Amino acid sequence: MGQPASKSTAVLPTWVNSSLLQGMLRGIERESLRMQSDGFLSQADHPQALGSALTHPHITTDYSEALLEFITPPQPSITEALHYLKDIHSVAHRHLEHGEKLWPLSMPCMLDDNDDKIRLAQYGSSNIGKFKTLYRHGLGVRYGRRMQTISGLHYNLSFPDQLFEQLQQHETDEALKVLSAQDYRSHRYFGLIRNFIRLTPLVMFLVGASPSVCQCFMTGREHHLLPLLRGTLYLPYATALRMGRFGYQNSAQKQLGIHYNNIDGYLEGLQKAVKTAYAPFSRLGLNDAQGEPIQINDHVLQIENEYYSLVRPKQVPQAGETPSQALSNRGVGYVELRAVDVNPYSPIGINEDTAGFLEVLALYCLLLDSPDLLAEEQDQIEKNQAEVVNRGRAPNAAITVGEQSFPIEAWSQSHLEAMQELVVLLDQCYDTTLYSKAMTVMQQRVAEVDDTLSAQMIEDTLEAGGTWGFGSQMAAQHASSYERHQLSAETWAYFDDLATQSLQQQQQLEQDSQLSFEQYLAQFR
Repeated sequence: MGQPASKSTAVLPTWVNSSLLQGMLRGIERESLRMQSDGFLSQADHPQALGSALTHPHITTDYSEALLEFITPPQPSITEALHYLKDIHSVAHRHLEHGEKLWPLSMPCMLDDNDDKIRLAQYGSSNIGKFKTLYRHGLGVRYGRRMQTISGLHYNLSFPDQLFEQLQQHETDEALKVLSAQDYRSHRYFGLIRNFIRLTPLVMFLVGASPSVCQCFMTGREHHLLPLLRGTLYLPYATALRMGRFGYQNSAQKQLGIHYNNIDGYLEGLQKAVKTAYAPFSRLGLNDAQGEPIQINDHVLQIENEYYSLVRPKQVPQAGETPSQALSNRGVGYVELRAVDVNPYSPIGINEDTAGFLEVLALYCLLLDSPDLLAEEQDQIEKNQAEVVNRGRAPNAAITVGEQSFPIEAWSQSHLEAMQELVVLLDQCYDTTLYSKAMTVMQQRVAEVDDTLSAQMIEDTLEAGGTWGFGSQMAAQHASSYERHQLSAETWAYFDDLATQSLQQQQQLEQDSQLSFEQYLAQFR
């Protein structure tokens, strides 16, 4: 799968019509660092007016106290999801203190040489709050805090039950026909995931937006990056350094053998990882000299969320469930597409073009045949990813599939052409031209590599005098955009109420803690 498809390759079964796609849902998670007016990472607490980062459903923090995370609920259309995300940004911006702004790039800037200046997110004195902060402390001890200041965008997407019902009815394999609705849905979502992994080089090429980094990010690290300007490092044809070896990675996880060939194998691998000690992490110790815990445990993964991947099968957990228990009990409910850089040109980190492209791509991945992903192909995919991350815009950049190698433009174009009938279907379903406009933009980026986000960013970074110049320019533009965004009285009241409720919920959790933190932590060690 992955080699240039001939024009005649049909991905769309003849019996599929747009009504089968009605009921798709999407939600967006966007991370953004709070930056001080001098450009350095904020040292201030999470603004009280935004509520509790522990219990607020839409405004929380990721690794650092300064790394905001905005989460939309599932929405019936792209337009509504983006509008909701804009509301959250506008509310958050108006509650920022000390002249702070939201940093608009995936890669951080102006980090202090001292890692301790990257404050861990704080969630109060309840056991779950302390546990979340300890988990982050463990990540810092294991991988360094710098890596954890990278911002990303996660696109969550689900397809409606009637699509899976019809797909199952039209199966010719008897073993698939007799699966329960839940098991069949999981089977198809895992097929989507394998194909998305195969096609991540396409995502990095078309929407990658991290071709350069602030020099401070590389302090004390060996690297092969070149100076673009004073204070900024880059690679001439890079697209998404965030997705490469300077971004998120976990060498311990390489040996896990967690695979996406079926839900049982995936869950088994994940469970093993959260229970298996890993010598390098054991050597770090569990507690410091004063007896204070420095990591949750010495296992390959402290908790399941530590497993880093480009795409995740997800199910909404019920009270007390871990992510894998939710998957085991109710199957895959949606997918989380994680290989997406923040778009610095959009005030909310994503626009209709990227959202439309991701949804077409996800439907394409769902409908395409998806053989098991074996070690040899996985290695090849990782080489393709590295090629696109580091030199995807080079004139001779190539993607290898099986025994063959293809110029990246031809490979990308063949997939975009094969998606065309799905674009028509989605436009029909939503009575819109959003999807076809999005794909026209992506085809233009393939035809003219200088139109990619990564190429534009290099040009604009040069013009602005460096990463900090470009980022602060965009941050100021976006701040004006948040201020112009009209928030209704109802929306204001809604977010004010949520902030108040979340602070009350945090307080309640702190009062309800029955166990000491030592007892609570012992369950995970």
